[in-house]
Amino acid sequence: MACLIALFALISPRLALLFVAIFSDLLGRAFDSWLIPFLGFFLLPWTTLAYACMWSLGGDAVSGFEWFIVILAFLADLAGYGLIGNRRSSG
Repeated sequence: MACLIALFALISPRLALLFVAIFSDLLGRAFDSWLIPFLGFFLLPWTTLAYACMWSLGGDAVSGFEWFIVILAFLADLAGYGLIGNRRSSG
């Protein structure tokens, strides 16, 4: 199942989040409420997915090098927004 979710994450992080939400309770365990994953689905999907995965791998906490992975995912989300803004201004 984890390999399938990783494949979906490469295609679309939102698709991977949808499958994680439907077929596991990872998001429910990693976040205290449903609001953060819901907002993360629309605003920062890579960050939400990375935090949930690192939370699970880190023994129900994110610490150390795992934060580096979450920050990289955040930068990937920001880069996606930068590409969208760049396309709008050049076209």
